[in-house]
Amino acid sequence: MTITTTPNPDAPKSNKLDEQVTYDPNHLLDSLIDKLHLKNDAALSRALEVAPPVISKIRHHRLPVGASLLIRMHEVSALSISELRNLMGDRREKFRISDKQFKPKDKIEAEMQK
Repeated sequence: MTITTTPNPDAPKSNKLDEQVTYDPNHLLDSLIDKLHLKNDAALSRALEVAPPVISKIRHHRLPVGASLLIRMHEVSALSISELRNLMGDRREKFRISDKQFKPKDKIEAEMQK
């Protein structure tokens, strides 16, 4: 007996982008809570010496994990920066900094008007 199936047009199609891990700061925060044997986000905020709303804003994707917080996480957890970035799904090889970040505002506006 053979069973044949027809593809379901409503089924999600898999592609390489779907298979990649995406940015998820919750995984990073949960991993830190586990590693440091903490109870909750409030305890994590105390350990990292940041205000509790910072952790909440990161969890709700309203605030990115900044460089200074990433360094503080490294100091507290002894995890490398690479390990911390991997935990939150940041797989970039290099960080790109815009050349506009180093120019005075009036020069940026002058370039935009050209």
